[in-house]
Amino acid sequence: MLLPFHTQGLIEAGCDEAGRGCLAGPVFAAAVILPPNFSHPFITDSKQLSPRQRLEYRKTIEQVAIDWAVASVSNEEIDRINILNAAIKAMHLAIGQLKKVQPQHLIIDGNRFKTYPGIPHTCIVKGDSKYLSIAAASILAKTYRDEFMEKISREYPDYGWEVNKGYPTSKHRQSIAHLGVTPYHRQSFRLL
Repeated sequence: MLLPFHTQGLIEAGCDEAGRGCLAGPVFAAAVILPPNFSHPFITDSKQLSPRQRLEYRKTIEQVAIDWAVASVSNEEIDRINILNAAIKAMHLAIGQLKKVQPQHLIIDGNRFKTYPGIPHTCIVKGDSKYLSIAAASILAKTYRDEFMEKISREYPDYGWEVNKGYPTSKHRQSIAHLGVTPYHRQSFRLL
């Protein structure tokens, strides 16, 4: 079971992103503030959960969280500012959308982050498999991104986005080779 991350009683927001390694679509990020005594036996890194579990736990997270927000940065902006900067920008946007409570400390999944104005942070490698609020953020970011990819897969049905979610599967790369790129593809990535 994952634990809360405690920094001397400060109000903490966990942050994570989804879709960094994809060839198409935006990168999504979430920020989540959980109640201090919240625990859950099954919430963990979204990659370790089935799609059905992620949606089930998303409902729980959205109901119990003190505050939460999800934001995205488009594939065009990813091409302009690079994927790392875009992922950090998406996290900043999500943090900025927290309206009920201002966090006093941020815990970030990974080892790279740019300071959010006025809020100290701690980067934690594999934080989504260590701390509840980061795991919760990973679930929200992943489910909202998956829903976006399923929606645009109806517009471009030949790329398999409803299944591969834009990741570089062999079918996705074959579709790019045969059909070309769409407006949702990240032109700065190696697509083939």
